[in-house]
Amino acid sequence: MSDKPVFVEKQYLGREWIPITIRLVLAMFCFAAYFFTDERERNGDLLAVVGFVIITISIIMGFLLHFKTVVTNKSVVLDGLWTTRRVKIDLNSIVKAEKGTYSRYLFNNPVYNLHTKGTIRFYTAGNEAIHLTDRDGLLYIIGSQQANEFLRAVKEEMKG
Repeated sequence: MSDKPVFVEKQYLGREWIPITIRLVLAMFCFAAYFFTDERERNGDLLAVVGFVIITISIIMGFLLHFKTVVTNKSVVLDGLWTTRRVKIDLNSIVKAEKGTYSRYLFNNPVYNLHTKGTIRFYTAGNEAIHLTDRDGLLYIIGSQQANEFLRAVKEEMKG
């Protein structure tokens, strides 16, 4: 068995366009309110500071790794932020792997190892996901921005 990964994908928290847009609109609102305050008192200055803090947080979140997906040695390993547990899915127990949509909703919150109604979800951004069903009927939904390559790697590891 080779220790070289077949597939690696890193997903970052601050790189999805909808949350970036929301944060930038909030920052622009703070700057506009600062500009239109008549008297430059402490409250007006606070609006400018909040606007700069929002932009700074957005920049930092662009480099904040949410989770990393690695396909290697007949398993899918999901490694999250600092205190999250590493999740290892054994591909020998997977009976079905298919590409699908993550959710029918337009806005989805980033999640890591969320257990609900017989599914375990991993998601940061994008619309596509890989659906893995194991022998017990448990469904793993793993969001990916490279879903085709991820599915190919999973199927390749399941065969070999």
